[in-house]
Amino acid sequence: MKVNPLLIGIQDDVRQAFGWGLKDDLESAQKLISSSEINFNSVQKNVQSQLNQSKKVIIIGAAASATELEHMITENYCLIAADGAVGVLNELENPEAAWNSLAAIVSDADGHPHLMQAINKKIPLFLHAHGDNQKGWIELLPHCKETPLQITHQCPQQLDGAINPGGFTDGDRAICLAIYLGIKPEKIHLCGFTSNKIGRWTGNTNPERKMEKLQWMAKIIQMTGVEWEGSR
Repeated sequence: MKVNPLLIGIQDDVRQAFGWGLKDDLESAQKLISSSEINFNSVQKNVQSQLNQSKKVIIIGAAASATELEHMITENYCLIAADGAVGVLNELENPEAAWNSLAAIVSDADGHPHLMQAINKKIPLFLHAHGDNQKGWIELLPHCKETPLQITHQCPQQLDGAINPGGFTDGDRAICLAIYLGIKPEKIHLCGFTSNKIGRWTGNTNPERKMEKLQWMAKIIQMTGVEWEGSR
């Protein structure tokens, strides 16, 4: 597992830009780790194996449409969904096949109601801790007892029981996770990523603040080297 230090360092820039404190991020992460029963290595290895065996890794963002995703699906693919964007799978012509190809979901615990569907299907969940989502993950955890669970955080130090693959929003963090697990940028394809509008699968949010977050997402995607229309 290897992390681009730039994808970690930008988290400090994000905290500074929004006036957030590292102390809150660290406290949330430590509490989530202590509240969870996880098999740290098993989840990563299983997801990594599925990603490596596929020819194409499609990462689904909050602006995804069924039409766009159908066009991208080809033979031997797998999916990673950013939180509530997993709901788009239900709109496909063959939703069952898509769900079976879903390697993981990346979430900060606000992608309801579709996040719960993924949890009920026991899709591996990379659950993120940040300073202001403790209420969300506290409410979610009781439903995750049979779900393969890995904790992610956004602190510069290493934390036992959690990983920091880099990134900020669920969408760009999903890209960082794939790269962390050894997937080359050219193998990663983005569906439903845009920095100029709020996607339909976005959870409850402050629109103005969300647009600011999407600009940071765009910066991070550019740093990963993954190609997307927003970079042109």
